[in-house]
Amino acid sequence: MLRLKRLVVLSILLGCAITAFSFWAVRQPGALLLQPPPQAGVRLAAAPSGITTAVDVTRSPDAQWLSSAANQTGIPARALRAYVTAAVAARGSYPDCGIGWNTLAAVGFVESAHGTYGGGRLDAGGQASGPIVGPSLDGDGFAAIGDTDGGALDHDASWDHAVGPMQFIPSTWRLVGRDGNGDGTADPFNIDDAALSAATYLCAPGRDLTTAQGWTDAIYSYNQSDAYIRQVRDQATTYAAKAGPAG
Repeated sequence: MLRLKRLVVLSILLGCAITAFSFWAVRQPGALLLQPPPQAGVRLAAAPSGITTAVDVTRSPDAQWLSSAANQTGIPARALRAYVTAAVAARGSYPDCGIGWNTLAAVGFVESAHGTYGGGRLDAGGQASGPIVGPSLDGDGFAAIGDTDGGALDHDASWDHAVGPMQFIPSTWRLVGRDGNGDGTADPFNIDDAALSAATYLCAPGRDLTTAQGWTDAIYSYNQSDAYIRQVRDQATTYAAKAGPAG
């Protein structure tokens, strides 16, 4: 009888341990694995005939394709141009990353509706018409992240807020912020800068976004939520389907 009781207790403890481990495992980065969305086609602008330049002009999308894809997907043309340019640039800097513009566009849609959140818009230079600032990260429903920029970007010297079309926390922006439009300044409220910085963040360190593990880990690093990962994947898949082939 004593041996039987010991076996029952041992079984219960083992079951609890397995349950606890299973709960722990599904909350770890990459535990939810989703196949990456299909990559949307894109037609890039051709270099002007007879002109040699150190600047890779083929990083910009073809104007006719851009207009058509923007109409098909509902992505503002100015934002779409930034996503395509950033994805191509990231592939040059991180050849093994394989990031698609539709993944960047899906993140931009979920984070700020491509810079139009709250009725705003992007101007011709890619600048958001109004400051896009997320809620206070004061621990009330969100992670608690104390001020890291003296309120320079989010105008709050007590707590950090995510800012800009791609919603960067100031401390993260300080690490990965890039100048995407070549004006000498990395500005999280500019879609060119924000898109290139997001691509840089998602591709590093050494991720391969053509694999389930690499793509899922990248999106999880942006927002640690299974629902967020699914939403981004679904949106990226929709964009690929609507944009159609490059030709």
